[in-house]
Amino acid sequence: MSLKIVFCWSDISGYMAACWRSLMAMPEIDLFVIAFQARTQTAFSDGLMQGIPCRLLDLQERNDIKLIKELISQQNPDAIVLCGWFHHPYRQLAFAKNLQNIPLIMGMDTPWWGNWKQHLAPWILRSYLKRMARVVVTGERSWQYAYRLGIPLENISLGLYGIDYEAYAPLLEARKRSPWPRSFLFVGRYSHDKAIDLLVTAYRLYRSQVSDPWDLVCCGQGDLESYLQDQVGIINRGFVQPDEMKNIWLQAGAFVLPSRFDPWPIALVEAAAAGLPIICTQVCGSAVEVLRSEYNGIIIPPDRPEALAKSLLKIHNHDHNHDRELAIWGTRSQDLAQPYRSEIWAQRWIAIFNSVLHPLH
Repeated sequence: MSLKIVFCWSDISGYMAACWRSLMAMPEIDLFVIAFQARTQTAFSDGLMQGIPCRLLDLQERNDIKLIKELISQQNPDAIVLCGWFHHPYRQLAFAKNLQNIPLIMGMDTPWWGNWKQHLAPWILRSYLKRMARVVVTGERSWQYAYRLGIPLENISLGLYGIDYEAYAPLLEARKRSPWPRSFLFVGRYSHDKAIDLLVTAYRLYRSQVSDPWDLVCCGQGDLESYLQDQVGIINRGFVQPDEMKNIWLQAGAFVLPSRFDPWPIALVEAAAAGLPIICTQVCGSAVEVLRSEYNGIIIPPDRPEALAKSLLKIHNHDHNHDRELAIWGTRSQDLAQPYRSEIWAQRWIAIFNSVLHPLH
């Protein structure tokens, strides 16, 4: 008999759609997703969810706790997965009388920073967290936070996110068959947190030190898009849907993410799966899992344009001085990304569901 699982999620994405499809492929799972409708034409398309049983909530519906409860009740789930605690209507599900006997599983990607809000969180969230049968974290940094929230160790699992690894894996071999691409790639929001302003400064500094600079291709959208305008060597692709990203990943020679704050960026995992050397800052949570400095990339401090420029230059010189060195780094990246394949993600989650619903087996 299959398990009925309802995911109460926020924004849809290509990687979560791939994960849900892999979970749907498991005969023991009957899946339903409640998530937010895409807000603009330049966000992830609702079409990503094609074929996945779901209800996408518009701006008004996502705050309608009565509607959300009704949608869940109609599914009669064995377990409910909640995305953290930030969305009040989802948080209220923990206290809904008609859901009291249904196990709740919470995902969290927030890392431990040790600020005053996080120190207060165990008291503020106590009643909510007590309702969770399991907390699934992204990696080591969010594990540290879950532990400090007072979650029993046996109730913390790793592996909140996965990716469509099969879409990226062939790109490395294709890249190896021709001269290594001479192009840096950034994928993410054009925002202060992602440090797009610092990236432009560092890239300009890098260009001033070489006679044959690589281009910098940027994919995303956000408030700081103006920083990319009229910059020599910078190509702004804007927001690109996942199914249109293949050639952009293929034509990249290295991935750059200079974030000031980034809990667990999926883009790093996707870049690793695509077989790219990676440059990122210490605050990128997923670097703990998929990046080893000087092995498949370079980790630098945040807010240091000189350090970023130096790293861009190092990648540039690797291409000049060590034929195939970047391909070796790319192969190592793929190895580190393998555990995040959506198929492995689905198996991991089935184990979580079974341990929550059948703890004695």
